[in-house]
Amino acid sequence: MKTILIHVLILICFFASCNSTNNHSYTYQSPEKTGDDIEVGTLEEVNLDTSRIIRAVERIQNGRFGEVHSMLIYKDGKLVLEEYFPGHKYQWDAPGHHAELVDWNRDSLHHAHSVSKSITSLCVGIAIDKRFINSVHDSIFDYLPDYQHLKTEENKHITIEHLLTMTSGLQWAEWNAPLSSMKNDQIAIWFHEKGPVDFVLRRPMVAPPGKHFIYSGGNIELLGVIVANATKMAFEDFSEKYLFEPLGIDSAYWHLIYPTGEVSGAGGLRATPREMIKIGIMMLNDGIWKGEQIIPKNWVEKSRYPFPGINGINVPGEDLKDMGYSYTWWTKKINHRGRKIDWYSANGWGGQKIIALPELSVVIVFTGARYNGKVKEYRIFERYILPAFE
Repeated sequence: MKTILIHVLILICFFASCNSTNNHSYTYQSPEKTGDDIEVGTLEEVNLDTSRIIRAVERIQNGRFGEVHSMLIYKDGKLVLEEYFPGHKYQWDAPGHHAELVDWNRDSLHHAHSVSKSITSLCVGIAIDKRFINSVHDSIFDYLPDYQHLKTEENKHITIEHLLTMTSGLQWAEWNAPLSSMKNDQIAIWFHEKGPVDFVLRRPMVAPPGKHFIYSGGNIELLGVIVANATKMAFEDFSEKYLFEPLGIDSAYWHLIYPTGEVSGAGGLRATPREMIKIGIMMLNDGIWKGEQIIPKNWVEKSRYPFPGINGINVPGEDLKDMGYSYTWWTKKINHRGRKIDWYSANGWGGQKIIALPELSVVIVFTGARYNGKVKEYRIFERYILPAFE
């Protein structure tokens, strides 16, 4: 009996030791001011419940929400939380899409994935504001001179706005096949010898333009080429001159280039989380950064609220349900202290997010690498961040 008791005590000590190594102790520190024009402060200064935020960070550290690489919170004009966590770099052809394990930090460039779509949309808004493009109601074929031979009676009515709202009517399979499969059009497009525009415009029409939402990276690839053709600038040069430079973003770049030379506006951006939060701050401030109107205010308004008829979407691999969509930004009404407030966000595969909550004067950024499981950042927001505002 004594021997059994000794063994039991040893096992208890062993498991207690294992649990202690998995539980991280976290001490909150205010973000560092780095000279990037983002003001910093503390959670206390903006009346956030520090204990709730600390619990969120500790649970991320302990792996409760899968692989989260960063969490940043900006409120009332100040960046008040900036935390980074170990995790895997992205590699499409690696197991689980996980490359080497690294310690992420504020200087680490992250794959933005479909957050890129929302950045491409902003470039379209700038191009219209500067009169390179006449209107969102223009036919896409007005800006695709090399592809007139692919214009048909069905697709000739597709407008730029149809691309922005994923209502082009062109067939696209992106949500019904894994992003490691050639059955996924967003993968197959890379192997089309005639390039992305040819690939997209050869898709059959499955609905009249403007009538049916079909999530499509192909729509956004067309937008990048339209901007390049309308401005007579490479898309990456246009975004650098009119978006990144005015925001003081100096390390973000478009790293995915098709063999035929087109930039992938649907998923090709790499950026740091601080650069991503600058985009969110600008959107929160009606398109203004440091007193300069970077994005037209009406474009920001179009992005904040669901496009008519696009509601009730459940996003695969996410806890995001009953979402709206407009101009490549996801929209949602959420409950806060007995009232409905607006959420809109740029979302990317694996857990990349720029979230804006205008009524709370808040921007939140997440990055991560949960490519084969359900992304859980919304749980972090719902359980810890949102209650911290109360």
